[in-house]
Amino acid sequence: MLVIIGMITVLGAVIGGYLLEHGNLSVLFQPVELLIIGGAAVGGFIIQSPSKVLSMVIKSVFKIFSARSTSKKEFIDILALLNEIFSKMRKEGLIAIESDIENPAQSPIFSKYPSIIKNKHALSYICDNLKVIISTNVSPHELDDVMEYEIETHHKQSMIPAHTVTKVADALPGLGIVAAVLGVVLTMGKISEPPEILGESIAAALVGTFLGVLLCYGFVGPIATNMEHAAEEDMICFQVIKIALVSFVGGAAPQIAVEFARRVIPSDAKPSFNELEEALR
Repeated sequence: MLVIIGMITVLGAVIGGYLLEHGNLSVLFQPVELLIIGGAAVGGFIIQSPSKVLSMVIKSVFKIFSARSTSKKEFIDILALLNEIFSKMRKEGLIAIESDIENPAQSPIFSKYPSIIKNKHALSYICDNLKVIISTNVSPHELDDVMEYEIETHHKQSMIPAHTVTKVADALPGLGIVAAVLGVVLTMGKISEPPEILGESIAAALVGTFLGVLLCYGFVGPIATNMEHAAEEDMICFQVIKIALVSFVGGAAPQIAVEFARRVIPSDAKPSFNELEEALR
């Protein structure tokens, strides 16, 4: 919703300012210029992107229109889930959680936290690393390294759509110049026409540069930045899970392990010590 509001604000400010200076709005309506710039941008995007990247970018673009920040409640769910798992492992042994992590959707523990079941990446991250813990005698240091490598790999992959869209944004001003040059070429063919016609033709050519710059800095560039922020925020959940698991393997009690994990949650979504304690009860 905020993305749509931002787009409306950009258009309102640019067009509104133009109209306040008594500009002729019909001059800005140049669908052919938009076709040249947009078509060339899409073509360049297809050229630079393998099919896998194309799919990732399309999904990420649609996601930013409905994406929301991870809430305090969702972080509490992650910590409460890990606390339950750790407590069961401490009381009944490591092997006691095998059925839970093999089929989390049917697990009585995981089923209490539907927000985690829906987050496929976080769910896989939890279950895969718990499988390592119960099947090998992994040290806290080794587990920390492996989990950090996985986080880095996931982060690089999640940043691919943002980097790809950024490159498209960077190309738009240049494509706007291409459209403007083509407009100038057409204008030169009308050199014998009256000044009114030449002026209209030159104005139409300059709109190409205007559209390229506006699309770059007003729309496509900000969309890429939004996608970067979403990818960065996605990593916070992984860091929280990692701290809890490494602390527990290092010998910390379940509640202490999740308390250590709570400390890395950003302040705007971090539950207080008392809120977490109440949730764990």
